[in-house]
Amino acid sequence: MANLDSTTSPVSITKKKYKKSRFRIKLTLEGVEEEEDDDEEPEQSAASRHKMTTTLEISMISGDGYKSRHSQPECGYALEASQWTEYIIHTMDPDNLELTFDFFEEDMGEHVMPGDAHPGTVGTACLLSSFFVESGKDTGVVTLPIMKRNSRQTLGKVRVDYLVIRPIEGLQCDMSSSFTKYWRKRSVPLDVGHRGAGSTHAAKHTKVRENTIASFKSAANHGAAYVEFDVHLSKDCVPIVYHDLTCCISTKKKGDKHSLELFEVPVKDLTYDQLQQLKLGHASALKVNDHKDDDDEEEVDEHQPFPSFSQIFHAVPENVGFNIELKWICQMKDGSWEGNLSSYFNMNLFLDIILSCALQRAGKRRIVFSCFDPDVCTMVRQKQNKYPILFLTQGISETYPELMDIRCQTTQIAMSFAQSENILGISAHTEELLQNLEHIREAQSKGLVVFCWGDLNNYHDNRTTLREQGIDGLIYDRICDDQVDQPDIFKVEAQHTLQETLKSFVCSCYSIPCQAPVCASSTSSKVHSTESDSGLSSS
Repeated sequence: MANLDSTTSPVSITKKKYKKSRFRIKLTLEGVEEEEDDDEEPEQSAASRHKMTTTLEISMISGDGYKSRHSQPECGYALEASQWTEYIIHTMDPDNLELTFDFFEEDMGEHVMPGDAHPGTVGTACLLSSFFVESGKDTGVVTLPIMKRNSRQTLGKVRVDYLVIRPIEGLQCDMSSSFTKYWRKRSVPLDVGHRGAGSTHAAKHTKVRENTIASFKSAANHGAAYVEFDVHLSKDCVPIVYHDLTCCISTKKKGDKHSLELFEVPVKDLTYDQLQQLKLGHASALKVNDHKDDDDEEEVDEHQPFPSFSQIFHAVPENVGFNIELKWICQMKDGSWEGNLSSYFNMNLFLDIILSCALQRAGKRRIVFSCFDPDVCTMVRQKQNKYPILFLTQGISETYPELMDIRCQTTQIAMSFAQSENILGISAHTEELLQNLEHIREAQSKGLVVFCWGDLNNYHDNRTTLREQGIDGLIYDRICDDQVDQPDIFKVEAQHTLQETLKSFVCSCYSIPCQAPVCASSTSSKVHSTESDSGLSSS
């Protein structure tokens, strides 16, 4: 997949006569021909194999909507302001492609020669797919020289964002259960416990630590339909549950038993065993010089931070859904990176490990993935067809810095991206939603599910407003304070369905007097298989 983001001027021209020109771009694909033995007669030529196995789709995404095309005009498509242009290539031979970008002047009158077979063509840039193998990276940015037509002169350069999506090794996708675009609309939104029972590092009085098994169970006991948490990898590639990209290791100064020092360390630089053994603190402690040792040394396992992803599946009741945020680094518009991490895991490896764990251990649990990185959302959608994903977006915000990626900058362009990638929907920042409540209905009219997140969800009046507007899911803190102990909506629905089924159940005590218990048991198993939104299988 190759992308051109026109808002950051991907094309830079050095020749003066083209400085004010606007360009159209056309992408052409060719298979790289390999030398063959004269004695061997191949069944098919490289070119014919390439045509059979490679397809090209062009997607143009903006706040006004999206367009998807499977063919290009003779002179390609124009680069538009505030538009993300995406070329999607499906191929069985990903390491043997030649991508040629032809550049045409938007106004072809001035520099066209009479009888020119390629009117308006000013230059060409070329990219070999073998570059991705040689670089060892599946995501990134590559800058290509634009060579002038019929000469060896350099006209300028073009910057291309690329993403290589590879299948999960050994995974066989089928249609036995697929919830990637399925959502059962309810009369009330689903309550989602943020980090379980809520964020604890900013709260003054909390009973349980965030993102722990105890926190997830507490939220479940207070009616949370889903619990929301972040998953990323330790240094030894174990999926773990933790919110931040960094953590603080507290160490005691030599010769001073009462003084502690905090060191901020990327989570990805610590192994799973180190995360379990070391005394850890939240990175926010550095900002307030908080050195207090406020955690018991002898905590029970359910209250310990950094539970493994697989532990969560075993410990939390299966009727509780998981809203799993896939933690990935974000780049700000000023060029800085979240957590000061400019490099991270290989995206294919990262997702293969986490998705495989979920697919193997989820059982009938409802699962909805989410992520702030649009490329991660695309990968999750393409790698498996069982669980849906929501595109997390902060939109226009005064709380958070603007992100570099144009697809992340407004709620409206997030909708267009979600439509173009055919994902379930968006998880929008409540700050922008409250200022533009019509976004909820607009997204739903486009076939998208809408969740919302943010500190503003912690206010009861805001939740009431969002419920009245028909929001599909509310992610908020302190769900235990807002609701007394009660079963979640899925358990209530299952019990109601069972009662209705038993009412209509007729069994003759004269003809089969011993079968009633068997029938009831059989009916119960069917009841558990009727609900099938976002992960509860009907098998």
